[in-house]
Amino acid sequence: MASIRPITVYGEPVLHRRAAEVEVIDDEIRELIEDMYVTQDAARGVGLAAPQVGVGLRIFTWTFPDTQDAPTVGHVINPILTYLAKPAQGDPDPHEDTEGCLSVPGHGFPLLRSDHVRVTGQRVDGEAIDFEARGWFARIMQHEYDHLNGTLYVNRLEGKWQRRWKRAQRAERLNAPGVTWLPGSDPDPFGHDAEDHEHDHEDDAR
Repeated sequence: MASIRPITVYGEPVLHRRAAEVEVIDDEIRELIEDMYVTQDAARGVGLAAPQVGVGLRIFTWTFPDTQDAPTVGHVINPILTYLAKPAQGDPDPHEDTEGCLSVPGHGFPLLRSDHVRVTGQRVDGEAIDFEARGWFARIMQHEYDHLNGTLYVNRLEGKWQRRWKRAQRAERLNAPGVTWLPGSDPDPFGHDAEDHEHDHEDDAR
């Protein structure tokens, strides 16, 4: 039975090194992917990379409704990402370009990404994957692929956004290793618990 795994926070070393190739798809890998799906769902994330649950392997999952030719719920093993369009130039829009990360809990910062990428790799059943991603789905693919190379989105920030992240990093001691949070048990760092509470009150009023 799949189980929810703790999510590693920014200071954990596994997040800052290149993940290893998966050499054999066995029961351990199948269990990991199932656990990643339930962990991502419990955390209300749109993507999750294996290093985020403490496993340094080149695997990520996603759930996103507008994927066009790709599965709306999917995973990829040993992915290769190719840029089919250059990132936009200029300053990112705080309303349109803000990303969050389950390993940088409670924060969101704007970042420009490519609007069109290609992803190839393998599924857990051994079948090949090859699809193009556009728009926000392309952003998710880049975000998760970065995780497999030891890069978090906050490491790509520039200018005032980088400075704000550095301040938050120091204030909250996010460089400390060994910090995790458990979706479904710990308070949601992105405020979804409060949203649920508000909806419960709305339902009670009806």
